[in-house]
Formats: sequence, C-alpha cells, structure tokens
Amino acid sequence: MTTAVDVLVVGAGPTGLTLALQAHDHGARVRVVERRPEAFRPSRALILHPRTLEVLRPLGVTDALLELADTAPTAALHLGSRVVEARLAGLALPDTAFPHLSLVRQMDVERVLTQALADRGVVVGRGTELVAARDDGHSARAVLRSRKGTEEIRCTFVAGCDGPASTVRACAGMGWHGRPYAEEVVLADLDLSGNSGSSGAQMFAGRQGLLLLFPLGEQATWRLLATRASHGGSGPDFGQPGPAVPCAELQKLMNDAGLDARIERLAWSARVPLQYRLARRFRQGRLFLAGDAAHNYSPATGQGMNAGIQDAVNLGWKLGFAVSCSGGGPRGGQGAEVLLDSYDRERRPAACQRLILTHTAFWAEASTGRIPSWLRAVAAARTAPAVPVLLNRARIVAEGIRLISQLRVNYRRSPLSVKGTPRLHGGPRPGDRLPDATISVGGPPQRLHALLARPGVHLLLQRDADPPPDAVLGPHVTVLRLADSPGRGLVAVRPDGHVGFQCGRADEAGLSGWLSLICAVRRS
Repeated sequence: MTTAVDVLVVGAGPTGLTLALQAHDHGARVRVVERRPEAFRPSRALILHPRTLEVLRPLGVTDALLELADTAPTAALHLGSRVVEARLAGLALPDTAFPHLSLVRQMDVERVLTQALADRGVVVGRGTELVAARDDGHSARAVLRSRKGTEEIRCTFVAGCDGPASTVRACAGMGWHGRPYAEEVVLADLDLSGNSGSSGAQMFAGRQGLLLLFPLGEQATWRLLATRASHGGSGPDFGQPGPAVPCAELQKLMNDAGLDARIERLAWSARVPLQYRLARRFRQGRLFLAGDAAHNYSPATGQGMNAGIQDAVNLGWKLGFAVSCSGGGPRGGQGAEVLLDSYDRERRPAACQRLILTHTAFWAEASTGRIPSWLRAVAAARTAPAVPVLLNRARIVAEGIRLISQLRVNYRRSPLSVKGTPRLHGGPRPGDRLPDATISVGGPPQRLHALLARPGVHLLLQRDADPPPDAVLGPHVTVLRLADSPGRGLVAVRPDGHVGFQCGRADEAGLSGWLSLICAVRRS
C-alpha cells in the first residue's frame, strides 16, 4: 500500500489532463493514469468554444492552443442548390477575449495539456489500468495494473475521467440513464479530387442526415463526419470508433449529399455508435465523475470535449482546496463537504441542459424521421435566401454562440454562491460567470480576464472599498482594486471564473466565512 497522491486522475483525455492541471495548480499532488499505452488517435473532437478557452486561460495553455487552431474559420452551408458562406470569427461577443469558434484537433489539445503537466513535473502513466476503486471513509483506495504488476494506492480522491465505459463509475455504483441513438456517425480522413468546394469547413444537409468536411484531417487533407441510420453490429463501445466503412459507402454518402468530388485516397474510416446518457450523480463519497464518464451526448454542437474540460476546471480547484482542509485522510478533505457536494449540484444541472440542447439539435441534423428529413431537404432549401440575412444579424449569431458554448451557464443556486451584507447592486450575481471588460487598476486600461489569468481566488475591490484583513487571505487569494469602479463593494471570483461572493461594503465576517467554505483559508 502506497500513499503518494491527493488526487488520482483516471483517464488522460482532455478532461483528465485539464483536471490534473487545475488540481495541481490549486495545491494537490496528482497522479494521472491511462490504460492505453499510446494516446488515442485519430481525434474525435475538433472544436473549442469561447468559454472553454476562458477557463483554460489561468492554466497557461491558451496561447499554445491558439497557435495550433484556426481562429477565423469559415463554413460553407450547402442548402439545396444554394451555398451560404458563414464566418465564425469576429462575433459580437464583447465580454470575452475569444469572440470566435476555434477549430483544433483533440490530439493537439491533449499534446498541449500533456506538456503543461510535464512542465509541472507530472508525467502521465500510460499503460496503467484502474482495476478497482473504493471509498474507505477517511481515504480512497485504488488498485492499478500495469506491465510492472499490480499495486494498491491510498489517496484522498479519485476522479473518473475514463469515458463512457468508466471503471470509476462502475466501482462507485453510480448508474446512468439514457439510451442508444438510432443513428450513427461515420468518420474518415480522406483526400478529394474534383470540386471539393472552399478551403474552409463545409456542411451539406440532406434527407438521410448531415455531412460535414473539415480541413483538419490527421492522415489526409479532409476529415469527414456524416450521420446516417445505424447499421447495427457496432458493439457496446458507444462513442468509440468501430469497424471501417468501405470507400464505396463513403462516396455514396458524398454523392447523396450533393458533393461534387471523388475520393482520391482514403486514409482511415470508422463507424461510431452513439448514445445519450447522464449519470444519476457525479459524486459518491471520494469518487467523482467528469466528462464522458458522467454524461454522453451526440456530437451536435460540439459539446463533448468542451463539456469535459469545463467539468474538470470546476472540479479540479475544489479537490485542490479540499485536500488542505482539516479532517481525515492523508491531507484532509472531511472539512470540505459543502465544497465537494457543490460539484454535482453545479455541473449536473448544466449537463441536463446540454443534453436537451444536443438531443434537439441531433434530431434536426440526423434523424431519418419524416419531419426532420423534410426540414433538412425541403424547408432548409426554401428558406436558404433568408440565411444570409440572419447571419448578418450579429446579435442573433452571438446569442447562438453563447448558448452553444455555455457562456450563460450560472450556478446561482449553488451553496457556494453567497451574498454578503449589505448587498452589492448591479453587475453579475453570485454564481454568474464574470464577464470580461476593460478596466483600470491605476495605469492604462486593461482587460479584466487578462489580469485574472492565474490560478486561485481573486478579490475585486471597488475604488473606495476597505482592504480585507490579511488574516482572512490564504496563499491562493489575490486582491485587485478597480480604480475606475466607484463604490465600497467587493466581488470574489472563483478559480473557474464564476462570482462566488459579493457585498456592497466591507463584510469581513461574510468574506471570511465564504473563503472558509471553499477551503481557500485553513480552518483553525
């Protein structure tokens, strides 16, 4: 039996890697294990949303990600005989530093996150499988198996980021509900000859489903993603690439969609069975679920990787702070029940909302029922002339991106969302995402999110506010005075960018209580 870590992260996809970074940067000793000896390829996810880039920014990885991404993507929408060009950058989103969708391969995201962990001295343990995990009350125990043999370790928490067939979820007895889709996705990397259209992304809507081409293939120029009625026999590995798809079938999919191009070279293809499911809870004692282990969606609106990363950022800082609380376990944790429970109370409702969004969108995109088939093949073509007008309405497009990227998710009902006395009027409420803005701290104007792009809790003081006493501040708390914000109020911003506490005037007891609630200061 060894006790080497506070947080054992099971799974080294974007969710697990992000969670490990967030927990590490907030005080936890982490270990990451992954049963696959090599990183999974090819990539399945291809897009990062604005909110995902925001929450990754304090971890110091955003610049590296943007260097590998297309941050000014274009898309050609083929609606019947009409082609509508859409730009997915320069959106009317003034309250974020990332007013665009970013096309980037999952493999590149994982590479950047893995390197960031390595820079912190954390190496992913590949070829190491979780066999069993349990909560012993004062600690968690896990059995790991690798080529070196079997070992049992004791840790404070286990985070299951191990996908739809999660071992952590099975060990914790956290079942999930939902069912398979009658449709499946076809993926392929291919080179095309003939008229393949523009150099940007392309979308074709037809009676049999949706077909998309992205200039992001890993083994060829184009990545094809198409939906169709499930052909069955794919096995139970939902979300995982299954049998290859013959080149003739892929060519027929493209012909039926109206794509005037021939497959010149097929590098790789697979059928991917889909399901929609949601775990009944995201926490069982010291065992937690995040990403695909907690929820499974269709690929509609690109939620998978983004939702997992946002789960990880929410949970990571809480685990990091919880290990320093007084109480049992190798380094604590028993004094943080409200903090730990808040993960399920915040992220599960958000997952429910995403499930409704993705299920509705996938019905419209992929269902072969009479109504959605008619909508794609007939209604879309007839309304195509109105699409450019709608796309030129900046506010409409921006609201759609806000919805898709979870910029409007709030945790107002969370126990961590607290109003002090007297109340602060105006601005974001406790639980809301803190919007970006141009502010002054005494020098030239700066962007607020850039000033907060570091781990920890940030206390924003209005111009005339009394400074908080040093006694209530911990090592992960920084103070920033807004010179251009008149008043005596205070806003406390959580490590994931949501407002946690606010008051209209110095409320030392209220602030101290909130910081203790989230374990940002040690309890006596």
